Amino acid sequence: MKSKLFPLVLAVGIAGGAVAQVRPEDAIKYRQSGYGFMAWNMGRIKTNVEGGNYNKEEVIKAANAIQAIANSGLGALYLPGTDKGKGWEETRAKSNIWTEQEKLGKAAMAFNKEANELAKIAQVGDAAAVGAQLDKLGGTCKGCHDDFKAKK
Repeated sequence: MKSKLFPLVLAVGIAGGAVAQVRPEDAIKYRQSGYGFMAWNMGRIKTNVEGGNYNKEEVIKAANAIQAIANSGLGALYLPGTDKGKGWEETRAKSNIWTEQEKLGKAAMAFNKEANELAKIAQVGDAAAVGAQLDKLGGTCKGCHDDFKAKK
């Protein structure tokens, strides 16, 4: 039994240690990439909802991508030393992202909840329901941006 568990324990240990070994500029790049990819997928959904030519399969793909990133542990990329610096561009994370952990946690949980709900609703194929849920998801993004992201 122990021999079957060892590879799993080893893999989890290596994966957990990998985040700690990420250079600050790479962590900033990874999180900027994740947020950019989510924004692109939100745009795909918005185009389908507002464009008058709803494609359920495209919306499902985009909603699933958003859900995957929302649940990926992206918050682990807010490592010490990533409060300043450049990824693809200068980070715009405000300093309070490291000091207001409870508020940030609530914002992250709200985002994850709405992203998971969007993926469920997308399966149904109701454009109006998807649009309403996309608005809820966007509201969680805006709230976090207002509190924790500096403007350009």
